[in-house]
Order: sequence, then C-alpha cells, then structure tokens
Amino acid sequence: MEIPGKKIASYFEKVLKKEIRRSKKKLKLCTFLVSNAPDQLSFVKIKRRVAHQLGIGFDLIHLKEIPSFEEFMHKIKEKSLDPAVTGIIIQQPLPAQISTSSIYDYIPEKKEIEGHKNKSPFTPPIGLATLTVFKYAFDKNKISDDLFVDPKKDRLIFKRAFRNKRIILLGRGITGGQPIGKTLRDYKINYIGLNSQTPDQQTYLKEADVIITAVGRKIIHAADLTPGVTLVNVGLRREHGRLKGDYDENEIKDIASAYTPTPGGIGPLDIFYLFKNLLDASKLH
Repeated sequence: MEIPGKKIASYFEKVLKKEIRRSKKKLKLCTFLVSNAPDQLSFVKIKRRVAHQLGIGFDLIHLKEIPSFEEFMHKIKEKSLDPAVTGIIIQQPLPAQISTSSIYDYIPEKKEIEGHKNKSPFTPPIGLATLTVFKYAFDKNKISDDLFVDPKKDRLIFKRAFRNKRIILLGRGITGGQPIGKTLRDYKINYIGLNSQTPDQQTYLKEADVIITAVGRKIIHAADLTPGVTLVNVGLRREHGRLKGDYDENEIKDIASAYTPTPGGIGPLDIFYLFKNLLDASKLH
C-alpha cells in the first residue's frame, strides 16, 4: 500500500485554514537561509508558497555570503525580538563555519517551532509527519481529523501498534534522523538506530517490522527486506534530475505492506506540521 502523503496533506491544509481563520491572529514565519544551493532554495520556495496558501506572512532572510557566527547570532536575536514574528526556522544544513546546535539558544522556546531545543514545547514537524504515517498504516487507513497527532490520546495507539514490533531508524542527520529519533523517544517508542558505522546492517534490516530511512542515497534493497515490512522514507537524492528516496519503489512495492513514495510522501506532511506548530506558537505568545 502506498501511503498518500499528498492527499493527507491536502486534508490538513483545509483543517489548518479553518483553524487559522478561527484564531483571528496574524501569523508570520521568519526563515533564515544561508545557501545558494538549488535544493535549499526550492525547499524555501515551497514553504513560502504554502504560507501564502494558508494566509500566513513569510519573511525570508537570505544570506548569500556566509556570515560570522556573531553576525548570524545577532540577526537571529533581532528577529526573535520582533513581536510580529510568530516563529523562526533555520534552513538546514548550515555551512560548517556556523553549524552548531547552540545557534538555537538565540531563539526563544515559544518561537523555535522546529523542536530542536531539549525543552521545546514543540515536537519536530518531521517527527509528527512520521507518526501520522504510522497512524495511517497501522490504525484506520483513512484520511480524517484522527490522523493529526494528539500527544494525549495517541500514546496508547502507538503503544498498541508497536507492541512486539522491531523498528529501525537509519540516519542521524539534523534534518531527518535526529528529530525523528527525538520524537520516537518522546513518545516512548523503542527503536534501533543504525548509521554508516554499524556493522552487519542487513541483519537488522531483515528482522525489521518498520524501517525509517533518512540517509539520502539508495540504501534499501529488496533482498534486505522481510515481506510485510513498513517503509518510511525521509532521505532525498537526485537521479537523472528526479528526486528519489532511499529505496526504489518499484523494487519494494510488492514486499512492503505500506510505504511512503518520494516525492509526495513525508515531505508535504512535514511542511503542514511546521505551520501547525506556528499556529500553536501564536497561542503561547
């Protein structure tokens, strides 16, 4: 079964629009981009387009030259103090010269809507998107308000769904593996994390009931899988000019019980959960 990320995201968009109109608050997202890479620019453009669709203000700080850490810090602090800004995100990955988790210390918790901070009131959007895929695959298989992740109600759903299941998380990057791992731990979902240094990865994969992959290269092959496995892809790579994930969908579609496509799987859900966090941030201000 292919999990219809685009259709779920389209439903979420309608619900969010209603909630935003009902809140009667002016929302603004401020995005910092320190890159001229086409992929990074494309991701930011998608966020801006969705913001406009939702009636949300979008402020882009595009630094085409790499600033010093101090200069970058001051720009972030300046936007953090702006009462018109509801939430702030930093497009990752950052250049090595300014890439440090401490950069998020300069964003107030109530505006750091990506959930990078240890005591953040927000769950990482990519983590929420992953949990939504789980709910669709294991619970109801239908698109409704129930697919929105509810921290109070859903812990029991996940406890029941993952009882005696082996979950593997591949990758530990700041845009994928790290925030997903943080989300799974917060929801008391046990998993085994694999990375490039893990020996005998194929043995772990062959025994897995669920595989979440956030690597950015083709790392999952049909021979590695047990029939009935659930596959969730977060990694992105380009092949002949097309975006692809960490597995070839044609190879795994008859083996997996459920899988996310690329594009159109996790990505659209990730973006709408970002704006759901932004709406929730407005209630904390």
